[in-house]
Amino acid sequence: MKARTMTSFERVTTALNQREPDQVPLFLFLSLYGAKEMGMSVQKYFSQPDHVVTAQLKMKAKYRHDCLYAFFYAAIEIEAMGGEVVYTDCGPPNTGQPVIKSSSKIKTLDLPRVRTNRCLIRVLEVIQQLKAKVGTGDPIIGVVMSPFSLAALQLGLGKYLELLYFDRHSFRTLMQKNSVFCIEWANAQLEAGADAICYFNPLASPDLIERKTYLNTGYPIDKLTLSQINGPTAMHLASGMTLPVVKDIIDTGAAVLGFSSQDDLDQIKQETYPNICLLGNLNGLEMVHWNTDQARQQVRLIIDKVGPGGSLILADNHGEIPWQVPEKILLAISEAVQHYGRYPLDGNKK
Repeated sequence: MKARTMTSFERVTTALNQREPDQVPLFLFLSLYGAKEMGMSVQKYFSQPDHVVTAQLKMKAKYRHDCLYAFFYAAIEIEAMGGEVVYTDCGPPNTGQPVIKSSSKIKTLDLPRVRTNRCLIRVLEVIQQLKAKVGTGDPIIGVVMSPFSLAALQLGLGKYLELLYFDRHSFRTLMQKNSVFCIEWANAQLEAGADAICYFNPLASPDLIERKTYLNTGYPIDKLTLSQINGPTAMHLASGMTLPVVKDIIDTGAAVLGFSSQDDLDQIKQETYPNICLLGNLNGLEMVHWNTDQARQQVRLIIDKVGPGGSLILADNHGEIPWQVPEKILLAISEAVQHYGRYPLDGNKK
């Protein structure tokens, strides 16, 4: 007897519970890619919630993947703080000048109130509209920057590293403020209808900060912050290597770990199963140059190595599909998941 086809929400929930769904869930993190879908500039696309809602629904139907992605761009949190956003024609919006000019400004820094900030309200409106349209059939993913990594955007990476290593008092003050903001921002998205929060935290990766320093600085902040977010969270290191900090991330209480294309597939499965669901690890940059056969091979490799037993959501390893990835590659990825990702996996080898 053929097993019933699950909804996307059921499929993802089953994977989160470390069980095998009907097939491996696929998340295509299509944020600015929606502007390409709609044939408009990135700036115009993100100016109206209706644009984002329409594109998310169109792309989900086209690529048959398993999430709706409410993420705009990382710089939106800096924009909400009064900072500059720099737009490009075919890439994600970036921050301009740092909003914190010196550590002396941290003590008097006022962070925005989420529910009255016009930038953040746009995101909440997208989530509300998507929820009204899909109900409980499709998971809606909200996004926050971790307090620990947000500071790099607020100060600029160089000044932030100086703060982190040489001014722990100012660092702790900033972390306390960022944590309050992060918790409010995450919970507002959940209240608007998001089903889970992607917690971007690239500075937790040993590619950027050595593990010992992270454990003494960012880790306690992450653990405290995640404990006050009222829904499941995915710790995502934005393509940074995860294996050296896997056990630390599991201990934060995150339900999902976004892992890197640098991570060994056999080892990451061994280190995480059945304690945390894995999300990844297609290389978005290499994806730009793949042909359809390469896309299918990469999908099959990840599913074969990490899929057994469930606890895998296939996705790119950075949390954003680059504009330059051809549509045919995304379609090939989706088709390969339909073919190789059906459970039981042993029947999908041809």
